[in-house]
Amino acid sequence: MIAFIDRHRDHFGVEAICRVLGATERGFLTSRGYRAAKQRPASARAVRDEVLVEEIRRIHAENYGVYGYRKMHHAMRRAGWEVGRDQTARLMKAAGLCGIRRGRKVFTTSPAGGLDRRPDLVERNFTAAGPNQLWVADITYVRIPSRFCYTAFITDVFTRRIVGWAVATSLRTEALPLQALEQALQTSPAEASRTGLIHHSDRGSNYVSLAYSDALITAGVQASVGSVGDSYDNALAETVNGLYKAELIHRRRTWPSATAVEIATLDWVTWWNTKRLHEALDYRTPAEVEASYTHSTTTAPATV
Repeated sequence: MIAFIDRHRDHFGVEAICRVLGATERGFLTSRGYRAAKQRPASARAVRDEVLVEEIRRIHAENYGVYGYRKMHHAMRRAGWEVGRDQTARLMKAAGLCGIRRGRKVFTTSPAGGLDRRPDLVERNFTAAGPNQLWVADITYVRIPSRFCYTAFITDVFTRRIVGWAVATSLRTEALPLQALEQALQTSPAEASRTGLIHHSDRGSNYVSLAYSDALITAGVQASVGSVGDSYDNALAETVNGLYKAELIHRRRTWPSATAVEIATLDWVTWWNTKRLHEALDYRTPAEVEASYTHSTTTAPATV
């Protein structure tokens, strides 16, 4: 009632509003009662809510404004605030904040001609026992003036870290997916530590090209392929693409150039790897998961 009067008092006046509301079944506040309520000091809960709302706004904005109440609950607790999940949802609603939703999938790969005998080593089981055991790769597009540019990602299944990425105005293998692969190989352990690493993609022509296949063989990485246009056969890579579009690309109405997309993608990938909380990682970051795994393997007692 107080908030309603606050919103309309400049237009109708307090006395008029209270008089009209008093004639209804729900009307219960007089103009004197309204003024007394306004002079009453704010409760401890109201004061704390005001502080929490500002903190929620800050953390939400620092994370691309994409967190829903579950991730915001974890983010607030990590920031040192003792706040419940339902309370977080209530305060986000009061602040007019909500999470982002993924859009529909648009296919950017075309099937390669000829017979491809490479096996599907994953069979929709996107799990791994440690880093650098299974990578998934895919390509998505971004509209820029008069044309498109394209983004290729390679993601580590265990840590959810984006290990390689590239942005280009061409889908040519050498200009796009191969650049992402070379980055992934440079940032991964030495070849001896990549034994058994599987690289999974769809059967798009970009990934079955001779140049890409040779690069995988040279690096000692096993190639695995699903089906073109089948989101279930490369589900994790499709998820990364969908979140990239929802969390970054679709937040702007237009992108002026491929360079602008590349710079923004660099910032987003850094955030994704080091700050973004992933539900699949028990609301941890890829960097934290990777560090925890490294610590557990280096401090584990030697077996006799």
